[in-house]
Amino acid sequence: MEIKPFGVEQWMNRWETLAVNNIAETCVDSLFLYELLELSERKEEILVDLLGTRMTYGDIKGSEGLRRLIAGLYEERNPETVLVMNGGSAANFLTIFTLVNPGDRVISVWPTYQQLTSIPEAFGARVDILELRPGNSWLPDTDELEKMSENGVDLICLNNPNNPTGSLMDREMLEKIAGIARQHGAWVLCDEAYRGLVHEPGVSVPSMADIYEKGVSTGSMSKVFSLAGLRSGWMAGPQEFIEEAFARRDYTTISCGPLVDALAVVALENREKIMERNLEIIRESVALLGEWVDSEPAFHWVRPRAGTTAFVGYDLDIPSDEFCIDLLGSTGTFLLPGSCFGIEKRLRFGYAYGTEALKRGLESVSGWVRQDQGRKR
Repeated sequence: MEIKPFGVEQWMNRWETLAVNNIAETCVDSLFLYELLELSERKEEILVDLLGTRMTYGDIKGSEGLRRLIAGLYEERNPETVLVMNGGSAANFLTIFTLVNPGDRVISVWPTYQQLTSIPEAFGARVDILELRPGNSWLPDTDELEKMSENGVDLICLNNPNNPTGSLMDREMLEKIAGIARQHGAWVLCDEAYRGLVHEPGVSVPSMADIYEKGVSTGSMSKVFSLAGLRSGWMAGPQEFIEEAFARRDYTTISCGPLVDALAVVALENREKIMERNLEIIRESVALLGEWVDSEPAFHWVRPRAGTTAFVGYDLDIPSDEFCIDLLGSTGTFLLPGSCFGIEKRLRFGYAYGTEALKRGLESVSGWVRQDQGRKR
């Protein structure tokens, strides 16, 4: 089996450790473990419980308490319609492993998280791309999707909110996509790793798992809950799908471990506190980034509506990978080039990893651009 190199992850692995100002990171400013425990207001009690944890495999599916809390993130879920995994990426992989067979037809949005295109392709599916365009606010064209589906489709892959663009599909659009899938008996996989990180107060968007009877949604503790190091994620979908995925999971993951399970429970029990913290961070940060884009004539964007990333365009005569390497070497500021998505003259900014780092990073980009353009005059 051949599989394409994972552009984003390989770039991050190669260069991220050199960063002084990391404005490519996609998590909301990661919590320290002591911060999580202090948020719970049960620090000593939790520590005693953790120290008394026997280091067995733990609950193989994930504890019922954890699965019940995850189910509470959705409209109509119960513990039997949730399966815990080692992170959202593992949940995506297992979902595709369960649903895709050689010769299947998959339609996926792009740009998106590359798992959604490269894994089904590696499994022998035909993958057709539903291109997201800035002229349509980086949202899928449902008329185009309907036309692409005329010859049949087995799986539609979405990412909502979208990484890297920060676009957000609303209920109406998700229901249209579900309607198209329903006509063909297709499944819909929606990577919802950033779900809930909406910039406009009062706006909420449902999960595909709650909209469509053959919808599978994946989630994670990494982005929304600032706990990437916990490596905890999940999938939510119809019970028969979860049972089939669990049977296949035996080949990849025995369990996710009792300590991970216990700490994920603490986070979800304190969801409102974490969300209040994180929404404040992303709304302040995207405003800072917006002010910067507006002040820099060489840069432009479609303002993101959710998540922690923006796909910013630029009008400079330099390829995106060269831009990012030169910037890092000169200033220590780390960005992700659009070339990782096969799209030039774009940069992915991750703006929620700390406002001070963001300010320093943006100032250094401005200075570097002025210096670079001065050399070319």
